Amino acid sequence: MSARVRIGGMGIELSVVIPAYNEAARVGPGLRRAAAYLCGRGVAHELLVVDDGSRDGTAEVAAAAGARVLRHDRNRGKGAAVKTGVLACAGARVLLADADFSTPIEEIEKLEPRLRDADLVVGSRALADSVITERQPIYRELMGKTFNLLIRCLGVRGFHDTQCGFKLARGETARALCAELTVAGFAYDVELIWLALVRGRRVAEVGVLWANSPDSRVHPIRSSLAMIRDVLLMRWRHRGGR
Repeated sequence: MSARVRIGGMGIELSVVIPAYNEAARVGPGLRRAAAYLCGRGVAHELLVVDDGSRDGTAEVAAAAGARVLRHDRNRGKGAAVKTGVLACAGARVLLADADFSTPIEEIEKLEPRLRDADLVVGSRALADSVITERQPIYRELMGKTFNLLIRCLGVRGFHDTQCGFKLARGETARALCAELTVAGFAYDVELIWLALVRGRRVAEVGVLWANSPDSRVHPIRSSLAMIRDVLLMRWRHRGGR
């Protein structure tokens, strides 16, 4: 299946951008499911995987599953991979998704209606209508709540969950915001939302279905400390903003 699927001569309606690091064991099924679903809906789309310096066969598996693959020569971080993918995509809309599709592709139908009155729609695991089919270990949940409290104190208020990897944006909004991203690691989500608000973009939060993956790339201590550091540095870089 082609990495870019055009229907009836249309351009790309939706770019699905997936950052991936050592995801050879997980990325294939989600890509095939996404392609089948989008083709079934008649959506002209592209699946774009950014291989962030993987040491396994991530790029080969993704390409075999129908994705267009961009490769970093070394591991630069999730935010850097998202930036590379978004700036290279062509879609009128852009969906950010994790390599394991912990939020299934079908959940895009919950985000799409909000894109009529918002520029960026953030999937959330923390709203009343969110559905968690497999929870994280309790220590990860507590760390997530602590991190969300911190970012609210640092000026990104009004959101219950910034870190869910499932986000939908207007194409021009996604590309404009990602061009300004400075956070290369897991905390890129915070900067993305913060930049959207500062630039006068409308941001909505929508509950989605989500299942924890036990093979998470987020280290409970190292990644958390790095995220806190990156958020503090981000606010320092943008200290003239909100």
